[in-house]
Amino acid sequence: MSGIRETLKDKKRIVIKIGSSSLQHVETGNLDYAKLDMLVRELCDLRNQGKDVVLVTSGAIAVGKRAVNFNDVKEENPIAVKQAYAAIGQARLMMTYQKIFAEYNQVAAQILMTKYTIVDNLNRFNARNTFAELFKLGVIPIVNENDTVATHEIEIGDNDTLSAIVASLVGADLLILLSDIDGLYTDDPHSNPDAKYIEVVEELTEELLEMGKESTGSDSGTGGMNTKLQAAKIASSVGIDMVIANSREIKNIRRILDGKNIGTLFVANRDEQFDLPLYVQQMHIKG
Repeated sequence: MSGIRETLKDKKRIVIKIGSSSLQHVETGNLDYAKLDMLVRELCDLRNQGKDVVLVTSGAIAVGKRAVNFNDVKEENPIAVKQAYAAIGQARLMMTYQKIFAEYNQVAAQILMTKYTIVDNLNRFNARNTFAELFKLGVIPIVNENDTVATHEIEIGDNDTLSAIVASLVGADLLILLSDIDGLYTDDPHSNPDAKYIEVVEELTEELLEMGKESTGSDSGTGGMNTKLQAAKIASSVGIDMVIANSREIKNIRRILDGKNIGTLFVANRDEQFDLPLYVQQMHIKG
């Protein structure tokens, strides 16, 4: 399988997704600035190698909650409260990213998306053009779902799926999902010590997709293994290799792109019949 890993060295356009729990200190829920700095440094180094890079980041709602010292009390209008936290947190999160990117002489840009960005032909066309111009300018786009306005009808629901959609939209050739797990297992390794680690998935079968149905995400995030496998389905179907790796070591990004055996590699298996806008329109939205 080393030959498959070797091909990752030649990837030119890379989408990297990092989850909420990966950006926070476990004890307090506050942002882990040291990890953010390492992440930004790695992304800037990829950009300096001439690669196009997109970051899909979670964390806006969590940051917003911390900013207003949120306590877990029952709210009368939870959607509005969540959107208010997102409005506060998105600005703070982006300000933090901009400051760190500036330390490495790199310009970053913010793109907020909803389901309509993909489903609507004109919106999708405009979004693709925006990304293309940002790449020409040498800018690193930072993408998140637009949680300040997204409702049940128009939300994508999780950033694993969003990152695969973004990778398809921009014509990426590699998607890296950084999470709190080492990769794909035959069962939940936290509860089953006999769960076996899977290094490479050459074909995403229905059996594998079913394996993720029972998994859940962390307290901070919205995606479990199910959403990661759905992301793999999108990425693979449009011809994009995908790797799930542990965010504990941010340098895993570099190791993956050096062809090292890190994380689970889902090999692209293009499906000419796959229609991304139709898939996004019909996919199950989490309630």
